[in-house]
Amino acid sequence: MTRGRKIALLVVGLLMVAVLVGALVVALVLMSLDSEPDVPQNSVLVLNVEGSLPDYTNADEFSSRFFGGETNSLSNLLLQLRKAKADKRVGAVLLDFGMLGAGWGKADEMREAIADFRKSGKPVYSYMEFGSDKEYYVAAAAERVYVPPIGDLFVNGLAAESMHFRGSFDKLGIYWDAYQIAEYKTAPEALTRKDMSDGEREQLNSILDEIFNRYVAQVAESRRKSVEDVRALVDSAPHDARAALEAGLIDGALYREEVEGELKKRLGYKDDEKLRKVSMAEYRRVTAASLGLNQGESIAVVFASGPIEPGRSNDGSFGGDQTIGSDTVVKAINDARDNKDVKAIVLRVDSPGGVSYPSDLIWKAVEEAKKKKPVVVSMSDLAASGGYYVSMGANRIVAEPLTLTGSIGVYAYKPVIKEFYDWIGVSTEYVMRGKNSGMYRETEKFTPEEREKFETSMRNFYWNQFLPKVAEGRKLQNVEAVHAVARGRVWTGAQAKEKGLVDEFGGLDRAVEVAKELARIPADKGVRRVIYPAPRTFFQQLLGGGPDDEAASIKAQRQRAAFINSMPAEMRPALRRAAMFERFPQNHTLAILPFELKIE
Repeated sequence: MTRGRKIALLVVGLLMVAVLVGALVVALVLMSLDSEPDVPQNSVLVLNVEGSLPDYTNADEFSSRFFGGETNSLSNLLLQLRKAKADKRVGAVLLDFGMLGAGWGKADEMREAIADFRKSGKPVYSYMEFGSDKEYYVAAAAERVYVPPIGDLFVNGLAAESMHFRGSFDKLGIYWDAYQIAEYKTAPEALTRKDMSDGEREQLNSILDEIFNRYVAQVAESRRKSVEDVRALVDSAPHDARAALEAGLIDGALYREEVEGELKKRLGYKDDEKLRKVSMAEYRRVTAASLGLNQGESIAVVFASGPIEPGRSNDGSFGGDQTIGSDTVVKAINDARDNKDVKAIVLRVDSPGGVSYPSDLIWKAVEEAKKKKPVVVSMSDLAASGGYYVSMGANRIVAEPLTLTGSIGVYAYKPVIKEFYDWIGVSTEYVMRGKNSGMYRETEKFTPEEREKFETSMRNFYWNQFLPKVAEGRKLQNVEAVHAVARGRVWTGAQAKEKGLVDEFGGLDRAVEVAKELARIPADKGVRRVIYPAPRTFFQQLLGGGPDDEAASIKAQRQRAAFINSMPAEMRPALRRAAMFERFPQNHTLAILPFELKIE
């Protein structure tokens, strides 16, 4: 053997040893992360309440650090509160607030979880360096609220922004040939108008009124004030710490160490004792089963978050936006349906909708599952349009009062960019066979015959598919009765309950209880929540366990997310929406929320 070959073999051998040692170290670290932590008696659990808080995420510390996955989730946060309520070692909870990207439905769910924890008699304190309306809304559910002396409360009310791009497209020579059903299905209007239509203005005002009125009422109850006083405080905001304390919005203007000192006194610590704190990351490793929770008959929980698309879901573990892939969700529902150990299914929906065909496949899976066992839908922040379509057939629908739902309607459009092509010097010609073969060409508006075909297809879906299935699933009188509450109108959960589109209020915990009741599991028996599809380990996600194109798809999602996040904050919502539409198949009818609603 030559000397060069010996050196090459030695180098390869050393590399293999390095890889094996690295894999061993990672495995040992992962094993250490799975071990139960030592929780001291009379300790304080510190929970971080911040970020987008998706309903569920399978991301771990490694995928978060190296791939941008979101590790914190609403279900994880609520689980820690349930465990802390049952854990005799935990004496109190400190909620450490950052900026919240979650919606108002999740905000209500967090308030309910805090109220449930307080039933244990243990103190729960909120601390925030500064906060806007949503952060304060959740924080006010705690027993005491603190900000540092230099902190501020920007509780100055709510505003909804509606952007329209018609002026920009006119300058570019781009026209959008669109059709919507009905007057409240206003999504195309962002492209076709320069201002709000009457329908968009009406429903935005209605939603703002609902959220603001509930916000004021809940804060008034939490802080023992009148509704009129809270409205006056909103009108005079923002408030610095001193003003907030004088107004009774907070219980103290203290630094973090001083708040911990208050907890020491409350828990009976000696002056020279150090507060025993347990972080959220540590406490996650305490299993619910070790505290007597999550035991009993199995109830499947299927998380469906993001726009509805064909194919596989993206759970966000490796960055990018979460999506609902019909293949993934249908298989999860079918697997739960066919598992004899599963007594009921809870479908957790957080979606603005999406493409009509995959939405219908998920609806059909729910219909088939109902033949074997109860199916309950738990609505999160959003379950609108296609998100309502996949929900409407469930045995029971549970939503928060501020969930955005309904939006029963459809729309579609195509861009006509001939003038833009002329401007940049591009010419196109079509050679066609078939009278309507050029129906979706991008250089011509619909002909009268093409437009009739285009609109007939959407009317057929709305009148002969969507509305009859709502009437059947919700046991409403007829299609006309459904149309009266449909027409693309977005409702809050409270409004939807009045209209018969939702059965009762509550979050995921309540939905599980409803599923338990429908499955006739005795009230004194516990239940075990089983996630479908089963979460994949870090190595399964990294190395892949599916088709070869999965890795390429993940890479593309990461690149798209990185590009969008590099843009100015004001541009990101429009870019995310454009990226979402780019993923949808062409020539498909869309059932999706008519706007990206961000109320602050």
